[in-house]
Amino acid sequence: MATHPAPKAIDALINQALAIEDEQAQEAGALGFMARAMVQATLPHRAVDGTYFERKNGAFTLSLLASPKIGLPYGSVPRLLLAWVTTEAVKTKSRELELGDSMSAFMAELGLKPTGGANGSITRLKNQTRRLFSATVAASYEDGEQIADMGYRLADKSVLWWHSKDPEQAGLWKSTVTLSEHFFNEVIDRPVPIDMRAIKALKQSPMALDIYTWLTYRASYLKRPTVIPWASLALQFGSDYTRLRDFKQAFLAELKKVTLVYGQVQVEATELGLMVKPSLTHISKREAP
Repeated sequence: MATHPAPKAIDALINQALAIEDEQAQEAGALGFMARAMVQATLPHRAVDGTYFERKNGAFTLSLLASPKIGLPYGSVPRLLLAWVTTEAVKTKSRELELGDSMSAFMAELGLKPTGGANGSITRLKNQTRRLFSATVAASYEDGEQIADMGYRLADKSVLWWHSKDPEQAGLWKSTVTLSEHFFNEVIDRPVPIDMRAIKALKQSPMALDIYTWLTYRASYLKRPTVIPWASLALQFGSDYTRLRDFKQAFLAELKKVTLVYGQVQVEATELGLMVKPSLTHISKREAP
């Protein structure tokens, strides 16, 4: 059953939305980016049995393959990591990225607070960072007339000198990730502009993060109202739901959170699917590169 945001959570989202409207993302130092492939199809929302996962968006299919010893990335943390590495790659034009002087400093960049324990944010970050950067991605496009396939690792190398018991402590060496050449080129080739304040506001929900990045991407090129069928949205955002009505209920609950933060977007739930209308992007044209 879908959950609804608690009153305090709604108040927080509204306050964050007002702050976003008051100041442009670039002026606030919050202009970020996301790789298009990761917007068109998304990562798992929750833990997946096995080492293979795929999502579809029309003729586009994104699949992930993981080492059995490490597992597939899932949840909000890999999405926060992807937004951060994409933004840093666009800004620095470098494949090798430094992840901060300490684990605590890097977590602050992602909008996370260090908490210990088996289920704490420190454990989740270390676990999901390894899962994400060791995963192999395959993307394919097939429309009946043409077929295109490509595959790549997200990172050639990741070295994490983080102190789990003392996240404030700086390591003797820098923690770094070196993006694979293919993923780096994908990242810097027309990335999707996003507002990092919105990403941090929605960080508790992987589906809300996916809906936000997808809607601001669609708004950048949509020319007329378009209805996306619920079945198509389920393949793109929630292939782990067995019943379509359960997916629809969950999607609409998360959509409410997104529209609180992204007030300019114009959407309407219909019996057939979600109608997306031409809207202002969350990043103005003058801010986008």
